[in-house]
Amino acid sequence: MGRVGGRGAGRTMEDDGQAVKERVYAAYTGLAIVLVQHSHLEHIDATRATLTLLIGIVAITSAGYVADIVAHLSVRAAFPNRVEMGRMLRTAGTAIASAGVPLVLLALAAFGVFSLNAALWAASIVYVATLGLIGYLAVRRTGVVWWQQVFAFGTLVALGLTVVVLQQYAHDA
Repeated sequence: MGRVGGRGAGRTMEDDGQAVKERVYAAYTGLAIVLVQHSHLEHIDATRATLTLLIGIVAITSAGYVADIVAHLSVRAAFPNRVEMGRMLRTAGTAIASAGVPLVLLALAAFGVFSLNAALWAASIVYVATLGLIGYLAVRRTGVVWWQQVFAFGTLVALGLTVVVLQQYAHDA
């Protein structure tokens, strides 16, 4: 996603915004997957859990990539050129990268280093911390007074918890 507080070569603020958005989507998707897997521990093994997370993250990333192409077609009435396609692929790559640590944790469980229970809990913590850090950095960039930042961050946390509850409810229904 580039450096915090700066952009990579040729990247715009819009590019960075798209990359952050994709990371948030992927993190919520990954969190939902590991929480559902944790609630069904008796029915899965670590290898299946790892593959399920990998496939889920690749699927949401692919959906975002296709959505970018469709949006480009509908707004510009033309296919993306090579530069635009590269930018879309880089953005998609940031979403896949957000699953790196959770995938390593689950793979270590598959090799017997951790229990699946511990790996899923650790992956959940990584996803929650990732979402919290993204929200914190976003609020800090606003430059509003401290109490407004606290309020904004609290609101983001509440909205995030609502998303998690809804995802859990959808999977348990």
